[in-house]
Amino acid sequence: MPAAAQPTAHAWKFYRIGGLDQAVIETGDDLRHLGELDQKLWVALSCPVKGLELDEKTLALIDTDGDGRIRVPELLGAVRWAADHLRDAGDLLQGRDTLPLAAFNPETTEGRTALAAAREILAGLGRPNATEISLADVTDTARFLSATKFNGDGVVTVESAGDDAMRTLIADILATQGGTPDRSAAPGIDQVRADAFFAACTAHATWCEAGTSAEMLALGAGTAAAAAAIAAVRAKADDYFARVRLAAFDSRALGALNRAEADYAALAARDLTVSAQEVAGWPLAAVAAGRSLPLFEGVNPAWAGALTALHRDAVTPVFGAGCTALTEAQWTHLKAKVAAHEAWRSARAGASVESLGLARVQAILAAGPQPVLRALIAKDAALAGEFAAITAVEKLLRYARDFRALLNNFVNFTDFYSPEHYATFQAGTLFLDSRSCELCIRVDAPSPLAAMSKAYIAYLECRRAGCEPMKIAACFTQGDSDYLFVGRNGVFYDRRGRDWDATITNLVDQPISIHQAFWSPYKKLLRLIEEQVARRAAEADAEASTRLAAAADSAAAARPEAPRKLDLALITGMGVALGSIGTFLGVIFTKFLDLPTWKMPLILVGLMLTISLPSMIIAWLKLRQRTLGPILEGNGWAVNGRVKINIPFGTKLTARAQLPANARRRLEDPYEDKAAARQRRIFVTLVVLLGLGLGAAKYFATWPFAPEPAAQTEGAKAGSEKPAAPAKK
Repeated sequence: MPAAAQPTAHAWKFYRIGGLDQAVIETGDDLRHLGELDQKLWVALSCPVKGLELDEKTLALIDTDGDGRIRVPELLGAVRWAADHLRDAGDLLQGRDTLPLAAFNPETTEGRTALAAAREILAGLGRPNATEISLADVTDTARFLSATKFNGDGVVTVESAGDDAMRTLIADILATQGGTPDRSAAPGIDQVRADAFFAACTAHATWCEAGTSAEMLALGAGTAAAAAAIAAVRAKADDYFARVRLAAFDSRALGALNRAEADYAALAARDLTVSAQEVAGWPLAAVAAGRSLPLFEGVNPAWAGALTALHRDAVTPVFGAGCTALTEAQWTHLKAKVAAHEAWRSARAGASVESLGLARVQAILAAGPQPVLRALIAKDAALAGEFAAITAVEKLLRYARDFRALLNNFVNFTDFYSPEHYATFQAGTLFLDSRSCELCIRVDAPSPLAAMSKAYIAYLECRRAGCEPMKIAACFTQGDSDYLFVGRNGVFYDRRGRDWDATITNLVDQPISIHQAFWSPYKKLLRLIEEQVARRAAEADAEASTRLAAAADSAAAARPEAPRKLDLALITGMGVALGSIGTFLGVIFTKFLDLPTWKMPLILVGLMLTISLPSMIIAWLKLRQRTLGPILEGNGWAVNGRVKINIPFGTKLTARAQLPANARRRLEDPYEDKAAARQRRIFVTLVVLLGLGLGAAKYFATWPFAPEPAAQTEGAKAGSEKPAAPAKK
């Protein structure tokens, strides 16, 4: 659990961008005090090692626990490590893959060691007077030294040996103990594997020597064969004699101890072989009280070969070839003869080197090559310090190149909001539907969490010849979604400028703009009308086809029907309905014309707002909530701050097609549907003229030919009226 945030004397600077206060890291002093910055003020607390536009090797150096994620303690550990090697930790903020030699800190052991290694590298490259070192210098040197015979990893290969005998020995160790890759990726052995090999050789030789005693070879050279023959039938022979004892105990058990006749009947229905597995589980021979185990006649066919080998290798050397059946006592005597040999065999030692043969093992032990091989491994391991120093220089140079970008996409999101830089999680630019989307993030699969971002997201699968397919999530933050649908193709350009074929596989539908939300109800209405018309047309077409087919089948035999009379009631009803609709529309139109002229546009605007305002309000609320965090968190990030994507910033992330400023445009389209265009122009002209006519009629009907003012009119009306007669009392 991290310690609580402590007050810091360091004067931090913050800037507000995207609605979020973000810490500024500009100097080495900022880096040294980074651990004092409250983690609640960090924009991110964790990020993945893979899928970012940063060298994975650099990120792997920071990921000290190797779990594939970089967290705050690991980032702070990297800062402390670099500060021990450099005079000023601010050199990590330059974003360059070079370091001046003066940047190394000679006052610390780490800095002096790294500086000496850097000078040695430059001297080896023929530039002893150079004042700076680059990442390419270290990488080339490390690659060259890794390919040498001795490269400081304590692993020697066959090529590291100085003579043929040592090469053969290393090859034997690799064959029996396995290998460990050295820096050059070639298989080799270390001291642990060498010690295990010689221990196995000693154990195997000792075990083999113990097996040559008279006790272990009770049957001479044939003891091993006899033991193997006995082991092959041990379980079945013990089972047979146990059944014989049971039969002698109670004769009623004899039927159960042998197989029933039904079992033989079931076997007879199938094709059998001499060694049929169907009878392998049956007794070796027919069971009877006091009966010996026959070795040839009347034995189970599945075990005939094993019993023959038992007679040849074990029974004949002990009881003679004339013994063709074994009593239980004889069987027990045979097992006792090879018991010591079996115990020795089960205690086998040094099995890993047994494949070399006893003669080779004894020759290796007699030669005593252990000291020579140990010295060879020690000679290689002695260079570990030199390679560690080279590795430290390479690590510093990688940090100098990549640390600024990592900080500006972890502690703050400067690069994401900067017009000059891309964020490390931005994989490239997608071109689709006359738009370019810069907020494209590599993902493994669509994430349900991404919908919480309130952004319109298109998941695409990208393919390129010679490359593994990849998936991206592209955010559309400007325009509309009318022509974005699953299956549509576009082109994706990665950060290296390579083009990929991109196909939409999934969509997260959210409002893109308020302009889209304004027209959304009308587009939905048009789509609904189109769908209804298409459905009704399809139903009518299907009904007509059915009727036509039925009529074609019976046209020759059917008597022509009399023409149906018109249904006057139906016609009357339709007329009344149409008249009612016309009357209703006429009343509305009349009331509309009775309004003052200046109110007419307001009524139209109010009507449109009534229809569009709800969707516009919903879109406005969602656009205000649009944030990047859930998209990244679905891809393994832990985003701490609310990284907003407001409308102005969204217009930067998605650009629409625009003609160049100095372009010349000709509006005459040779393939334009001129008849349709003419009809549209006539319709628009008539609407405009109708509006002007209605406005003029309304205007001239009220002024200057307007009646007398309202006050005079009311007075005249009052004067013309007769006084009411007094009420009768």
